[in-house]
Amino acid sequence: MKILSAPEQVADAPVKTGFGRKVKAYVALTKPRVMELLLVTTLPTMIFAAGGFPSLGLIAATMIGGALAAGSAGSFNCYIDRDMDKLMHRTENRPLVTGEVTPREALVFSWALGILSILILWFGANPLAGMLGVGAIFFYVVIYTLILKRRTAQNIVWGGAAGCFPVLIAWAAVTETVAWPAIILFMVIFLWTPPHYWPLSMKYSDDYNAANVPMLGAIASARQVSVQVVLYAWATLACSLLLAPVGGAGWIYTIAALLSGGYFVYESHRLYNLAKRGTETPAETNRSAMRVFHGSISYLTVLFLALAVDPFVGGPVFAGF
Repeated sequence: MKILSAPEQVADAPVKTGFGRKVKAYVALTKPRVMELLLVTTLPTMIFAAGGFPSLGLIAATMIGGALAAGSAGSFNCYIDRDMDKLMHRTENRPLVTGEVTPREALVFSWALGILSILILWFGANPLAGMLGVGAIFFYVVIYTLILKRRTAQNIVWGGAAGCFPVLIAWAAVTETVAWPAIILFMVIFLWTPPHYWPLSMKYSDDYNAANVPMLGAIASARQVSVQVVLYAWATLACSLLLAPVGGAGWIYTIAALLSGGYFVYESHRLYNLAKRGTETPAETNRSAMRVFHGSISYLTVLFLALAVDPFVGGPVFAGF
């Protein structure tokens, strides 16, 4: 099965590169920074689900399988979006734009990573984890990249659900089920994704407009975007706190959720207040937007580190109620 898309006009002629540069080009196709962020959520969820450390073999299979699934999805995305990537300064150095990797090579590489990832999750963890891995790749490649991204400003809202699958995979790998705590963590990342990504799209609005991608941060005013960022940030904080009464989370997680979530909300409000005044330059607004973007990464990292520590310190907040 070949995934078809608009970018057939991009030059397919390969560029001669050395072995090391070729390897780096293939690694770049997997979007390593996105992969790292997804893995930050995987191991802590496994630890919380197990109430301690799962076996090293299970951790390795889930982490490696999850990383390869994310890399496969990222590589498919680069293949499909290579026409718009050449129009955007942020992505103009991706391997398919520079010619370091040909479209055919990228497509074969994407399928190989995807198949390998599912095999590792299926046999190294369990079939449910493998099926969720299939779902994650399908959602990012088909639902987000092929269907939503070029058609609607809500693309990252619904398409961002693909980035929530790692917590479901992690929970399923440990328990062979998907329970309410996993669904809450899924929803935390689902609600976190828009206020994480929209500020970035504000900074790169010219790129998205040049590529005709209707990202909200590119097509709406700073005030409209910042209102949405504030609402989603508050929703993320509220959802994260549900893990205490519903999922049995303890004081370490709950305090971290309150403090880091409060910081995330504070930075979101700063962006809104700046946009509401409307007296700052675009550069000042972009700086504030990037503070929200980087702050959102810090928030998610702190939240899931606390989730990993939580089973080892104290007990559930609502124990005995």
